[in-house]
Amino acid sequence: METLEIKKYPDKVLKQKALSITEIDGRLQLLIDKMIETMHYSNGIGLAGNQVGELKRLCVIDISKKIAGGEVLVLINPVILIREGIAEAEEGCLSIPGYMATVRRPEQVFIRALDRDGKEFELEAKGLLSRVIQHEIDHLDGYLFIDRLSPIKRELFKRRYIKSLKNK
Repeated sequence: METLEIKKYPDKVLKQKALSITEIDGRLQLLIDKMIETMHYSNGIGLAGNQVGELKRLCVIDISKKIAGGEVLVLINPVILIREGIAEAEEGCLSIPGYMATVRRPEQVFIRALDRDGKEFELEAKGLLSRVIQHEIDHLDGYLFIDRLSPIKRELFKRRYIKSLKNK
């Protein structure tokens, strides 16, 4: 199966809000499969629709390389219902290759979403899974993890990143 192009910062699609999915059909199933393939090929643990240029409220997650026993999670139209606690951890992003930063997020979330077959489910997530879910939902809302950095750190990142792009 072919992989999709991952949009890189500062591509405008990364700052746009994704639209709710109203129809689960063969085209969506193919997109889900291509997103999973792209995520695995790129050694990622999460990928949102915006990152492949699709403004659809869809993300795929697979933390099995980091935590044993995980499986691919498909979230269609995910919504965070409850956030609890606070935790800081280092994050990276396939759309901002080579850059990592410490990000503060709720430690635990309770979400509602549809699975790839359109069946509604709820999930309580802690630790890495909670962080990845929040990171991907941020993408669907048009936010990048750098938007969660302090203004000084964000500005420093932008200067360094733009400079690195010019040097390529």
